[in-house]
Amino acid sequence: MNLDDERRAIRQELEVMRENGARRQELSQHACKRLFFDLGIRPSMAAVRDLTQTGSASDIPKDIDNFWERIRTASRVRIGAGNIPKVLEDRAGELLGALFEEALNHARTTFDDDRSDMQRLVASADEEKREAAIRLEASDEAIRRSDARADAAWEKVRQLETELASIQTHGSAHHDGLQASVRRLEADNEALRKRLDTEQATNATLRDRIDGLHTEMRKGAEHYAQQIKDAVAEAERRVKPMLVELDSLRGMAATYQSGVRDASRKEFDFIQQLAAAKARGDRLDALNREQSDELDALSKEVVELREQQGVDPDIATLLCELAGSGRLKPDELSAIGTTLDGHVTLPLRCPKCEEGEPELSTVDHQFELQCPECEHSSGAGQSRLEAVTRFLSSQTASATA
Repeated sequence: MNLDDERRAIRQELEVMRENGARRQELSQHACKRLFFDLGIRPSMAAVRDLTQTGSASDIPKDIDNFWERIRTASRVRIGAGNIPKVLEDRAGELLGALFEEALNHARTTFDDDRSDMQRLVASADEEKREAAIRLEASDEAIRRSDARADAAWEKVRQLETELASIQTHGSAHHDGLQASVRRLEADNEALRKRLDTEQATNATLRDRIDGLHTEMRKGAEHYAQQIKDAVAEAERRVKPMLVELDSLRGMAATYQSGVRDASRKEFDFIQQLAAAKARGDRLDALNREQSDELDALSKEVVELREQQGVDPDIATLLCELAGSGRLKPDELSAIGTTLDGHVTLPLRCPKCEEGEPELSTVDHQFELQCPECEHSSGAGQSRLEAVTRFLSSQTASATA
């Protein structure tokens, strides 16, 4: 085992003794024994201090002197015991005196070395003392600053606690108001649902009535067209014989001057009848055009009504606003379906890039709204309302995240 391992073993022994309640003198004595007897090293203050990690600059030399005193006492006891010759005792005394003088000289040398070490330690301790004083002043200043910051922090904590109490009070009031608003909105939603059911029933009745009017209008148009056709055929039938007779009368005018007046009168009558027939034809033609215009207007109205499904514009506007603000669930949007597609207005600009004009596409009866600039898309939806709602709400969700 090398010297470092021996020192570690001695430190472990001293640590065990310290845990068992050994005092400083016992720790120093044990360190001196191990150094002198096991390692062959003369105990010094630095070596003992390095092993025990305890004791001051005045206590450790006392412990070392005590150790040497115990060694000398033990040696005198061993030498003085038993019956030995006087000459041998004298020679042993001289030897011990010489050893003592040698040990004393060595002790003085060691003492000088230890005193130099102590002076260096004292100088180092003084330097450390000065540094500690400087650090102490810095620590005091840091403590004062910390106390000031702590006071400011406590003041801020008290302010925050006051604000928290106020916020909790306002939060409770806001929560109560929010619950009341939720209940009111649920009641409004239920009323709107009932009104929507009523409007859908009314819409079904109106669709039936519009279909009946459309059928009746088609029959009326066919009847007027037949009347116009019959009137035109009747006029042609009556005009052709009159023209033939007029030609015959004009041929006879050269021979029968007396019949000229009759022919002129008949011609006038024929012209009046022709004008009356033509006027009747014009009136029937105008009536036909009026009926055609009315039929086109009713057809457009039927198309618009079919697109709007007969929903009240106010209700449709309200539902569109609820959907745009994200207050309608996906299952509610699915339940509405394409009922409100006639009232849905497409956004003019993309809410994400604010430059593109969104384009609506329909594939397999599904609607998708997409920006051609930034490719922001709503995804496939079952109606225009669902596509617009997803297109606007997806940008809102990303901004909130």
